Amino acid sequence: MRVPEATELIRATLAEDLAYGPDVTTLATIPADQHGTASIVAREAGTLAGVPIAAAVPRILADDTGVDVQITVHAGDGNRVGAGTPVLTVEGPVQTLLTAERTMLNLVSQLSGVATHTARWVEALEGTGTRVRDTRKTIPGLRELQKYAVRCGGGVNHRMGLGDAALIKDNHVAAAGSITAAIDAVRAYAPETPLEVECDTVDQVREAVDAGATLILLDNMSPATIREALAFTQPAGVATEASGGITLERAAEYAATGVDYIAVGALTHSSPVLDLGFDLQA
Repeated sequence: MRVPEATELIRATLAEDLAYGPDVTTLATIPADQHGTASIVAREAGTLAGVPIAAAVPRILADDTGVDVQITVHAGDGNRVGAGTPVLTVEGPVQTLLTAERTMLNLVSQLSGVATHTARWVEALEGTGTRVRDTRKTIPGLRELQKYAVRCGGGVNHRMGLGDAALIKDNHVAAAGSITAAIDAVRAYAPETPLEVECDTVDQVREAVDAGATLILLDNMSPATIREALAFTQPAGVATEASGGITLERAAEYAATGVDYIAVGALTHSSPVLDLGFDLQA
């Protein structure tokens, strides 16, 4: 994520915690002049993402309050860590550290969860030639960071929004009248924009190939049906992406068809957070 956007996001998440007043528990129990050291530590194995974002939280708080903090990163984004591995350490006023704690953990744990889930898919597809891709099924406001986390886990990004690529889906086909008409319309309107077509049947795949599609999404097709579809796409040099209810346990089965990508919305909408703790040494 770009620095201005990341700073804005961090300030918004801090504002959620401070919307009803300052950190009353910390102010009541911790003297303003008490300094200490706190570390984010992995409680389980996983792949990291969002460590620089977490590190920026206490820096922003420190700048706002005129205090100083020192941050040391022990394990960066994309690194695989085991339980007990220190991720980063912060030294400074304990009031600042504890006020920053939840925002730091919320961001780095969520993003590391996405990276960890993605890495499992990458491992399942290793050696097949098929790559895992994300979708736009992201948490509102976190898309850029979540898609960054997918890359940290070894996955591939699909389009970032509605304008960087065209994806003709069933509703577009219904409105345009046919797959061919929809492709022609997009090519006329935005000829340089990457174009993908969603197909539910082999007949639609054949039509999309004949109409000049260069990337086809094979929606809710079985591995057997995907093989039928690839008999049309591969000779034409058309790339393919399988999507719809594909589980990690069946990843290799779908990859064995020869499909280029597997799209997994769960990477961003359903990944469990990575369990990371914040340990204070006052």
